[in-house]
Amino acid sequence: MPKGNPDPIRVHILLKLYDLRCWMGKHTNINNMQKGLPGHARDRKVISTVVNELVRKKWILSKPTHYGLELSLNIDKKADIEAYLDSKR
Repeated sequence: MPKGNPDPIRVHILLKLYDLRCWMGKHTNINNMQKGLPGHARDRKVISTVVNELVRKKWILSKPTHYGLELSLNIDKKADIEAYLDSKR
């Protein structure tokens, strides 16, 4: 997984949230997104950039808390997310 290519990281984040069934009210911390990635791909800046891009696309909802940023998938974009993940599998 090349460090400069955000696409595998994007797929990893979406799959992780999808597999955890983090839709709308159920969410997980942004720090959990780097778990499961190889060591060279665990750059927090890259992960943060990809998450911000997905938030702008409204595929991911973010919830700031006093202990960090929580993430969940947007149920309104479920068809788009599933189509994207199916094309990448």
